[in-house]
Amino acid sequence: MSLNKYTSDIKLVNHNQQLVFNYLSNFENLSSYLNAGLIEKITEKVPQIKITDFQSDQDSCKFNVTGLGVAEIKIVKREPLKSIKVESSGGLPLSFTFWIQLIPVDQFQTKMRLTLHAEMSMMIKMMAGSKLEEGINKLADTLSKLPYQ
Repeated sequence: MSLNKYTSDIKLVNHNQQLVFNYLSNFENLSSYLNAGLIEKITEKVPQIKITDFQSDQDSCKFNVTGLGVAEIKIVKREPLKSIKVESSGGLPLSFTFWIQLIPVDQFQTKMRLTLHAEMSMMIKMMAGSKLEEGINKLADTLSKLPYQ
């Protein structure tokens, strides 16, 4: 197993830092968005991955990845308005730590960057490494466009 680091481009979110932090630091907010079609889009783009049985509460979410097992993701640290640290657990053949970093631009805009540290076998890295590099940017782009409320 080796540790690999993936960092997104910096994205601009057209909402203030507090609103973005409050929204992203509660997995229940993301649950409604995921269940409203994002899971289906992931399955369409990567048919080998099928996500089912998605459940969440404020601090964690749990879902089944067909062929791989149950994954659980938990928020383990919130640094108010600045960062959210998330860690994986469950039965997937990789583990990761994920940070969402937020920096205010002004009262109406926030810069966001995602950083992923993934520990995986060389075989998984060969199969998924380039997809993780691309995926971290797509995720950052998606999160920057959420309907923050």
